[in-house]
Amino acid sequence: MSNIAIPFSPPDIRQEDIDAVSEVLRSGWITTGPVTKQFERDAAQLCGSERAVALNSATAGLFLALKCFGISHGDEVIVTSYTFAATANVILQVGATPVLVDINPNDFCISYDEIARHITKRTKAIISVDYGGLPVDYDRIRDIIESHKDIYTPTADTWQTRFGRILFISDCAHSLGARYKGENVGHQADVSVFSLHAVKNLTTAEGGLAAFSAIGDITADEMYQRLQLLSLHGMNKDALAKYKNNSWEYDILTVGYKFNMTDTLAALGASQLKRYDEILARRADITAHYKQMFAGTRVICPLQDDNDRIGSHHLMPVQIDGCDEQQRNEIIARLAELGIATNVHYKPLPLFTLYRGLGFNIADYPNAYNRYKSLITLPIYPQLTDEQADMVCNGIKKVIR
Repeated sequence: MSNIAIPFSPPDIRQEDIDAVSEVLRSGWITTGPVTKQFERDAAQLCGSERAVALNSATAGLFLALKCFGISHGDEVIVTSYTFAATANVILQVGATPVLVDINPNDFCISYDEIARHITKRTKAIISVDYGGLPVDYDRIRDIIESHKDIYTPTADTWQTRFGRILFISDCAHSLGARYKGENVGHQADVSVFSLHAVKNLTTAEGGLAAFSAIGDITADEMYQRLQLLSLHGMNKDALAKYKNNSWEYDILTVGYKFNMTDTLAALGASQLKRYDEILARRADITAHYKQMFAGTRVICPLQDDNDRIGSHHLMPVQIDGCDEQQRNEIIARLAELGIATNVHYKPLPLFTLYRGLGFNIADYPNAYNRYKSLITLPIYPQLTDEQADMVCNGIKKVIR
């Protein structure tokens, strides 16, 4: 990769980020502690939710959202076929059955008609994805859930029986800071899960956030305690609580996991959160620059903000008109020869061995495949200069000529 002049997505780490992490390292408290707790409060405020839990990945957040409400064997979870594998893998990990559906023909969002068509008495949750940071139509999904409330059938005495309907989980891995109908994404679904991975708009190197408010009579504080319990071995005290109370003794209340975020990582996220408006603005500028450069060419920019949805501009996907999968792959290889790193987001799940083995066939997902076959994801990050963006655009134009 030494010939790559324009990398795909390097992390945006500045001196103030390094200083914030160094301060935690010097403090003597580097695991989950006061910095993580403050980061959770600040993240919840950004999302417009009552509470947020910081975890070691978005995958952990999706998994715990399902576990928290007792979704398990015999249950079905509807999920988009056009997403990173983690979105659907967590369904298998809790023992439930993934029900893959196609995307809309005109965007990357889960098909609302297909959601309604696939709801059965076994359906316990719907997981949508804000592809590239552009929100789904949250109100429409909530309306679908409400209109199918009479179909919901509880299979066990779980938290879900307390509100008696299908659970709505949003995979917001890409959409921190995106806006839906004038409000920040993070409180429209029952649980909204964000990624803070190294390539995301805001990073903690590895990490995730689960944001939520009260659901029926289940308070946000009750949910917070449950998610905290599950994220740390089922212990009723974390290290900070033991330290503050000068009490070592604790209890194990349930089978839990090891998904907590540390103060060292939270410090990085908190530092970046202070300039997040700047990060979002620069990404929007680069997106606009790309679109201007590609106007009137075979290169189509399919992610479009509208009156209700303003994306976070996490990804810059383009589609090459008239291009098939093999030609797309050749274009990517030629761009690499020019020193331009690109990617593809995403390979539809039915194309993977795991999901083919579960009986899914890509022929049943024509919209997902049509998006995928001609799609290339371009570099987009705050450090990318306009001149570098021009190099990317001119490189693509040269190759497809």
